[in-house]
Amino acid sequence: MKQEQEEASEEITEVAPGVLRLQLPLHLPGLHHVNCYALVDSDGVALVDPGHWGKEYWSALGSRLASAGLPIERVHTVVISHSHGDHFGGTTWLNDHTTPKVVTHAAFSTQFEDPNHVCTDPTHDHNVDRSQQEHTVGFHEPTPWGSEGLTGRDLPIRQRWKMRKIRRLRSSMRPPHPHRRVHDGEAIRLAGRDWFVRHTPGHTVDHICLHDPENGVLLSGDHVLPSITPHISGLSTSDDPLAAFFESLRGVAALGIQTVLPAHGHPFGDLPGRVEGIIHHHQGRLDQLQTISHDLGWATVVDISHELFAQRSWGRMAESEAFAHLEHLRLLGRAERRGDGTALQYLVP
Repeated sequence: MKQEQEEASEEITEVAPGVLRLQLPLHLPGLHHVNCYALVDSDGVALVDPGHWGKEYWSALGSRLASAGLPIERVHTVVISHSHGDHFGGTTWLNDHTTPKVVTHAAFSTQFEDPNHVCTDPTHDHNVDRSQQEHTVGFHEPTPWGSEGLTGRDLPIRQRWKMRKIRRLRSSMRPPHPHRRVHDGEAIRLAGRDWFVRHTPGHTVDHICLHDPENGVLLSGDHVLPSITPHISGLSTSDDPLAAFFESLRGVAALGIQTVLPAHGHPFGDLPGRVEGIIHHHQGRLDQLQTISHDLGWATVVDISHELFAQRSWGRMAESEAFAHLEHLRLLGRAERRGDGTALQYLVP
């Protein structure tokens, strides 16, 4: 079993000076817990990634805070590493009980936001970097690589269930509104010391890590995980999200980190070694694409993704990651593309 698949423990552990690890339950494929980190200082506590959305997850967050002796009223800040629900969903519950300041990257946005809503709260930071926001495509919409939009009847049962769940969430979820949108290199005072923002695109365009140079600690979110690699989406404003991922991986590897605190799995050391392992994994995927292309010839992203991933993983996420890898090869001059946005095909000679 991969570390990230372990069930959430109720144990509270101090993993760095003034930093407590609270494991919260999660029910996603391959992910059965998310680490919320509590950074304690004289003013109270800041929470990094307060878990998923929903009563079960909020109850777990409340019980972990109580076990740690941290009254919810003392939560003064929430830092969200990136715009996925298992990292920001707990903010909804926190906002019902206290008034934490929410910190995100400048490009943070969620699929639950109403694009026509204009926020007038003067405490929120409205200076959104929309040029970097993630591009989302619903199941019913055609993709940039040309697969057709699916109706509910066309979807496999598991994806139909997921689409219904997303629709229910859209109607009831209150997305977090950042009070502060940060950029690479900015400092945030937490747990009595400065933590520096490291913008680490790849998994999402708005992903950030927090670096504590005083103690050699990195809060890595999903950017670097101990035994799995994060999804790299081709639905990005970046021309080459895989290249951006490689660059930001090498950037954190050079920081001289002693302890990595990931969003899933256990704390670990040897960040440079883990980074090289992740890069090696993706380079293996790139080599696989050449073998697949040799067998298929010119082929669509959907057909290529079916060769690259096991059948249980087929679908938009597999296609999106295959597309990101194919575009990376194309931009390196190692792959050819033909067709328009309705029927892209690739060849990796």
